[in-house]
Amino acid sequence: MNPTSSPALPGASLNAERRRRDLERLSDSDTGAVVDVLVVGLGATGAGAALDAATRGLTVAAIDAHDLAFGTSRWSSKLIHGGLRYLASGQLDVAHESAVERGILMERTAPHLVRAQPFVLPLTPLVSRGQATLARAGFLAGDLLRVGARTSRRTLPQPRTLSAVETRHLAPALRRGGLRGGLLSWDGRLTDDARLVTAIARTAAAHGARILTRTRALELHGDGALVRDETTGQELRLRARTIINAAGVWAGGLIDNVRLRPSRGTHLVLRSETLGTLSAGLHIPIPGETNRFVLVLPQGDGRVYVGLTDEPVDGDIPDVPEVPETDIGFLLDVLGSALDVTVHRSDVVGAFAGLRPLLDTRDASGRTADISRKHAVLTSPDGIVTVVGGKLTTYRRMAQDAVDAAVATRGLDAGPCRTASLPLVGAARPQTLAGLDVPPRLVQRYGSEAPAVQALGLADPALAEPVVPGHTVTGAELVWAVRHEGALDTSDLLDRRTRIGLVPEDRAQAEEAARDALARTAQVG
Repeated sequence: MNPTSSPALPGASLNAERRRRDLERLSDSDTGAVVDVLVVGLGATGAGAALDAATRGLTVAAIDAHDLAFGTSRWSSKLIHGGLRYLASGQLDVAHESAVERGILMERTAPHLVRAQPFVLPLTPLVSRGQATLARAGFLAGDLLRVGARTSRRTLPQPRTLSAVETRHLAPALRRGGLRGGLLSWDGRLTDDARLVTAIARTAAAHGARILTRTRALELHGDGALVRDETTGQELRLRARTIINAAGVWAGGLIDNVRLRPSRGTHLVLRSETLGTLSAGLHIPIPGETNRFVLVLPQGDGRVYVGLTDEPVDGDIPDVPEVPETDIGFLLDVLGSALDVTVHRSDVVGAFAGLRPLLDTRDASGRTADISRKHAVLTSPDGIVTVVGGKLTTYRRMAQDAVDAAVATRGLDAGPCRTASLPLVGAARPQTLAGLDVPPRLVQRYGSEAPAVQALGLADPALAEPVVPGHTVTGAELVWAVRHEGALDTSDLLDRRTRIGLVPEDRAQAEEAARDALARTAQVG
């Protein structure tokens, strides 16, 4: 195979120069185009709406005040859920929708970014035999969801019961005393949620959408928006026939009468050596809860995530949520209920929290854990469509419903939705990806573009080296992110195109490499 230095999908490159040109053309007071759809927010749902609209033949601009996946879409558990939890709570429609969307991602649109993840639920003394029976029935019901969604058994293996020896083999950190065995189940797992958003946005760009980060919506109107270019401070007017407000937890600040009740989900970041070898993720039951677990998620990059909480958040919405010590203590306590090793506060090398944009349907209980994850599409009197709720797994369906509403509201001439069968940039058949002569880690992050990323390191050996000792990201990946993935500064590179920034110590070490990647691209330009 001959490596290439350009993306496989023509027009998929996002960079500073393309952003400048697109914004200039849209905002020109004399010749600025009126787009069919203006999308506000470039998380998974907003990027998905831009892709959906563009592939229906509509002209599209999509803006975000910060960067791709700046908000909730980079703070998830990196899982593509099949809807088991929703099945257990009686939300059959949400459960089925989740299973269907999981299958679409794993088998059609992003097989390079989503793969099967095994999980072990250890049967400790804190799990009664009745609870174990209920959990086993739940996993079997989850497998029926897979069948109903027509997802292949090759994609997601069958759940089964494990002996105590098998359970400890997969997770040696589990406490031996009283361990009766375990329950093995499978779900979808993303290489990285922010990378999924980047792939969606780049695919939209390849189909003609103008993707504009650092472009803040100040006011939304029925015929467009007043925005500010955050790189220059200049205020501009963008004209559009319809607007889709996909700003997540900030959506209510742009449209009246949209009430959200955000919920905070916190994860801890541990070094892999803290828990030893983990061949599977863990479902650790939360004491006193029947259907909630703390997840232990090995990442394959020397780190393990532990999460997550579900706590209501009141007041102003911050750009980057802070992690309270109470959340950290809660997660460590649950870990301690099942592990042989003691995880100390000093072992927590990083932490992150995301805010779920849940529609406010509060009742007397006040628990955000009980609020439905079903999404909602709302249309204002002046025709602005707002999409809220849902979750990462169902982003594509949320985007489809939002575009359907926008098309119907304005009577736009649009084709049918195509995104259920449209591969994202980098996607290819499993046998094609397996045949690439590049490290598997690159294939899992870049798919068919992995040879192009590797080629940068082959051309300049300095770029082939990891930018942080003990971490897998190379300088070539940072340069690729600037040239093709729309990264504009060191934060984009370290906090979203890669996950280096989750550990402050690693972030500090990688700053110089990030600045070097930006400088190299400026010199090329």
